[in-house]
Amino acid sequence: MMAVIADTIDPAFDLIEPSRLAAPFLFNSPHSGVVYPRAFVEQARLPLHTLRRSEDTLVDALFRDVTAHGMAFMRALFPRCYLDLNREPYELDPRMFEGRLPAFANTRSMRVSGGLGTIARIVGEAQEIYARRIPVDEAILRIETLYKPYHRALRQRMVQMQRSFGVAVLVDCHSMPSGCPRDERSRVDIVIGDRYGTSCAPALSDIMETELRRRGYSVVRNKPYAGGFITEHYGNPASGMHAVQIEINRALYMDEPTYQASERFEGLRQDLLEVAKTLSQIAHIELTPARTAAE
Repeated sequence: MMAVIADTIDPAFDLIEPSRLAAPFLFNSPHSGVVYPRAFVEQARLPLHTLRRSEDTLVDALFRDVTAHGMAFMRALFPRCYLDLNREPYELDPRMFEGRLPAFANTRSMRVSGGLGTIARIVGEAQEIYARRIPVDEAILRIETLYKPYHRALRQRMVQMQRSFGVAVLVDCHSMPSGCPRDERSRVDIVIGDRYGTSCAPALSDIMETELRRRGYSVVRNKPYAGGFITEHYGNPASGMHAVQIEINRALYMDEPTYQASERFEGLRQDLLEVAKTLSQIAHIELTPARTAAE
């Protein structure tokens, strides 16, 4: 997968609708964008190859064919290291910026402390992205022109599905680095994150885990990834809004040093598509607000 350097990001995201919406599912890939703004690349102290380490490379290609089976698909086209959609809108580190941040900015979250706020300070193994501070106005511009339109479209699509079906399901799609042999992630194929059972009805996570295990994948829940801002923010099972995150070990489908698909990519893509089809056929029947309340 080749990255693209562009003068502008237009469009900033794709929302791809099926010819006929057959199930209230939206698959979302907020971290797979590969269109890098030229000005950003020029102000970074790291080469493009290193900046790409925070990408969920090819995750959009793994899931986008859900539209052929009556489900919607959304993806960001800009990279995570430029603006992270899986954060609060103003999780910002004051040490990064020239000028005063808005008083309402969240400057003390653990994600900000770790260098991974809405505008990241680091990529990879704590490598600093910027050579110098960037203007506050630039940060606000990214949020106003990219973050807010994306989340506005995401929220509107979820509300539309809920109105049509009585329920809406967001599957937030991510990938994780394979890590070293002693890393817990290296022994796990897929992590399902449902905020420890609070962002969706149990049936959704249960069906997803069962179907993945049936196809031979090792699956765990919520460790080390329980779901980020998107899963937490959009998941409200009592109101018929369900959100679940899926993290896929990159060793399953790509060569991490080169950012290219491996020979296993197609098999995984087919398996994920079959899991998505099963979810759409079974899960939404189990996810109505009344049934969720009873559970």
